[in-house]
Amino acid sequence: MDLSSDVWNQVALEASQLYFTEDGKSPFANTSIEKLPDKVILHIFSYLSHLEICRMATVCRRWRTIAYNTQLWKNVSLRPEVSGLHVGSLESLLQLISVRFGPSLRYIELPIELITHTVLHELSSKCPNLTHMLLDFSTAMQLHDFSEMQAFPAKLRYMCICLSEVIFMEGFMRKIYNFINGLEVLHLIGTYEKCEEEEEEIYEVINVHKLKSATPNLRVINLYGINFIDDSHIDAFSSNCIQLECLAVNYCNKVTGSTLKALLARSKQLKCLLMNGTSLKSEYVMQAEWDKCSVQELDISGTDLSTECLIDLLTRIPNLRFLSAGQINGFNDSVLKAWMEGGNPKTLIALDLDSSDNISDEALARFITRYGAQLQACVLSGMTHITDQLWMTIMPILTNTRIIVMGTTERLGGNIHVDQLMDTIGSHCTKLERLELRWDPENLRFSDKSQKAIDLLRVKCLKLRCLVLSDGRYYETVKANFERADRTTVVRTTTSCRVSAYQVLSNYNDLVFN
Repeated sequence: MDLSSDVWNQVALEASQLYFTEDGKSPFANTSIEKLPDKVILHIFSYLSHLEICRMATVCRRWRTIAYNTQLWKNVSLRPEVSGLHVGSLESLLQLISVRFGPSLRYIELPIELITHTVLHELSSKCPNLTHMLLDFSTAMQLHDFSEMQAFPAKLRYMCICLSEVIFMEGFMRKIYNFINGLEVLHLIGTYEKCEEEEEEIYEVINVHKLKSATPNLRVINLYGINFIDDSHIDAFSSNCIQLECLAVNYCNKVTGSTLKALLARSKQLKCLLMNGTSLKSEYVMQAEWDKCSVQELDISGTDLSTECLIDLLTRIPNLRFLSAGQINGFNDSVLKAWMEGGNPKTLIALDLDSSDNISDEALARFITRYGAQLQACVLSGMTHITDQLWMTIMPILTNTRIIVMGTTERLGGNIHVDQLMDTIGSHCTKLERLELRWDPENLRFSDKSQKAIDLLRVKCLKLRCLVLSDGRYYETVKANFERADRTTVVRTTTSCRVSAYQVLSNYNDLVFN
């Protein structure tokens, strides 16, 4: 036994001291980790990451056998930057597929160096229940030779492909077209974060028009940050994928909306349309027949839509549940007023107006007063004029809210009295699951009695899983409070975590990638 075993024995000893019988003796006295049955240790291991499980395998022969149980290897990432696992050679991976993964494997992530026809053949042969796969070509400068590839996992329902900037993938794709017609969820992830402002040349590294013919059963399509995706590609998918429920083209800046009318006319089941950071043109958006569509979830953040277009859109769309319309100069008080008077906000459960500087706090107060009780997500961040005063006013109305994002990273002229704010949140928002306060630490004012307000938030909001704060003195105070109550994973910093309204989307689990 090594140090890892000693730690487990200490945990077992401390746990045994929590229970006592009438004679003062614990039924777990002298219990150690070695006395636990294999199935209990297997269950404990299921809460660990694969990197930690590999470490446990070095403790002893028994733990090694349990750690290599195929039940622990259903969902595997072999990308070192994600999971910490690094497979040194193709031979090692082939052995893992055969011995450790087998029929239990449901999901696998492969980096470019492990994507070969031999590996894909082995996955097809030895892992018949593999339904989810991520292939990361993002760092590729050259592909392996797939000319001899004759087999590919044929039961895939979910596939994510991280594209390279310069590698053409049609040779690989041509080999897999016959195996992926059962796909229901497709992610094509581009290189948005790597793009420079001045592009020399844009390559269409994957042939979307051929891909759509091979995937007629798609329900969810996510095209994220791809610099060559345009309206013709949206038109191509809509012409063939009649079961389409969700289409996301976030940060595909060549999308203008010229095929929106055809998309809504063809895709009668389309409920979720995400177009954050695209180049939508108001005239194209206004041409679409929103009043006849089934869209319930819409993201148009970071676009240049006009006030006239926004009013036309929001007063025609019949049953909007989710709206993200932040960072739009045209979104102002008149849009909110027209929506309230001529639209149907009664079905709305999520509102994200991040950085909407042209909306007044009075207009927001009127809207939230009328519809706040139905909201499950409320994001009013990035605006310097929205301070704790507005939040203190509307918080008693947001009784059903699960997600709240407030504050701005910009320095304010006044201060935020965070103790009173926390007290109000804890008193009224008991269903809260995620909360983010983006205010600069220098603007937060709290007293020596702040622990009482934090205690109230922690005790009342028992479903709170994520509380994000800017790094500073108040963050340390809140973090220490939650850690003393053994809730060590709740409090996080804005440098490593952000809260989003996306988590209330009906297809959220399908949209998650990486």
